[in-house]
Amino acid sequence: MLPVSPHNTHLRRSATHAALGTALLVAGLAVPASPASAAGPTTSATTVTVAATSSRPVLRQGSKGTAVTTLQRRLTALHYDVGGVDGIFGPSTYHAVVAFQKVNKLSRDGIVGPLTWAALDRPVVPKPKYTHSGYSVEANLTTQVVYLARGGSVVRILDASSGKASTPTPTGNYTVQRRIDGWRQSDLGLLWRPNYFYRGYAVHGAKSVPTYPASHGCVRVPIPAMNRLWSIIGVGTPVHIYR
Repeated sequence: MLPVSPHNTHLRRSATHAALGTALLVAGLAVPASPASAAGPTTSATTVTVAATSSRPVLRQGSKGTAVTTLQRRLTALHYDVGGVDGIFGPSTYHAVVAFQKVNKLSRDGIVGPLTWAALDRPVVPKPKYTHSGYSVEANLTTQVVYLARGGSVVRILDASSGKASTPTPTGNYTVQRRIDGWRQSDLGLLWRPNYFYRGYAVHGAKSVPTYPASHGCVRVPIPAMNRLWSIIGVGTPVHIYR
């Protein structure tokens, strides 16, 4: 055992400081050297700054867990058609993300990365172009989304794909004239639960709803989205198609 002396006391303090420094470094904190071992002038006080960072995971189809639940709740609060909050990033969540990216002028990849997370914190909140006391449907051909509106507010936002350049969707103000509760094979393609607003043109469910205009003139929405929309709208519902 070393005899007690000022020199030995200094050695014990240095050893204690070194052990503390090692423990804090393991915890991710930077601790400056003691005044006895530091090079250059010493200071009377030392401040340790801890940078607290939180990262949100990149989510895509197939992702599961609490982060997906958080995403679905946020999209639902913003009126995007998620279909349900179940913590599973399935097709309905994918189309809700794509619709959100369209409205917020982001890359339409259906992947929730840093830019999409940031936009979810400060989103664009769309408003309908027309006001009705009851429900109405608006298809914004510029953003390629469909709004279900009521009383001057958007209550649901659906991913959509309208007519391509060679077969454009007619613009104008219409109403739902007739409906078919099932599949309909027409000159414009295979339509699920079509809501006809002008001649053979309809808002309908489809197996394929790409991120760009691709139809033969109708307004496509995902089949599950049309199933959720079916009981809300009906014959006489106003339909507005615009750019």
